[in-house]
Amino acid sequence: MSPSPSPADLATAPTAPAALSGGIEDAGENGTVEAPPARTLLVWDAPNIDMSLGSLLGTRPTSAFRPRFDAVGRWLLSEAGVDGIAEATVFTNVVPGSTEIVRPWVEALRNVGFAVFAKPKVVEDSDVDEDMLAHIELRRSEGGLSHVVVASGDGRAFREPLEALVAQGITVTVIGFREYAAFAVASEIVDFLDLEDIEGVFREPLPRVSLDTLPDTGAWLPPLRSLRSLLER
Repeated sequence: MSPSPSPADLATAPTAPAALSGGIEDAGENGTVEAPPARTLLVWDAPNIDMSLGSLLGTRPTSAFRPRFDAVGRWLLSEAGVDGIAEATVFTNVVPGSTEIVRPWVEALRNVGFAVFAKPKVVEDSDVDEDMLAHIELRRSEGGLSHVVVASGDGRAFREPLEALVAQGITVTVIGFREYAAFAVASEIVDFLDLEDIEGVFREPLPRVSLDTLPDTGAWLPPLRSLRSLLER
C-alpha cells in the first residue's frame, strides 16, 4: 500500500493551486483551465541506501557519515523551484523489536518535512520497492508530476519503470553512490547525481577510495573485516 495521498510538501504550494484529480486539468472559478502545479517527488529507499553506504565504508556508518536530510531537503527545494511543489518521502522497513531504535530517526525525518512509509520486516522479501513504485504511479496519475528523484541503486527494481517515466516526458534523477548505481550511471536517459555531490549531505568526506577512483600514486584498500573473523566461521 502507498502512503496517504496527502503530501509532505517541503515547498509552499502556489497561492491558489489547482486541485489534483486523475491527471485532468481543472477549471478555475473564471472558467479557465489550470494545470496542476509542477511536482518534484523524492522517494528514498532507506534499506538500499543504508546497505550501499555500509558497503562503501566497510562498517556501520557513524553520525559523521550519515546523510543529512535537511541538506537533501534544501536541494530538493532548489530542484522544484519557487513555484513548484517538492514532496520528500522515505520508505523503510522496521525489524520487529527495533521500534525504539528506529523511532528517533523517523521522528527526525518527519520534523524536517519528510513523509515516512514504514513497513514491518516480517519476512526476508518484505522490501519497499513496490510501495515506492506505487507512490510514484499515484503521483503520476494525479497529474503535474514533472520530476522524480529516486534514492536507490536497485536497477532491477527501478530501471524499467524509471525509463518508462522518461518516455512520458518526466525528468528522472537517481541519487546514490556511483559505486552501487551502475544502471543509472551508465544510462543515457536517466540522470545520476552522487549523494556526496549534494552540498552539505555529509559532515565529512566519505573514505571511498575504490578501483574506479584510484589516484595516480596508488592507494590502500583496507580490509572489510578483521582477519580474525576467519576463526569465527
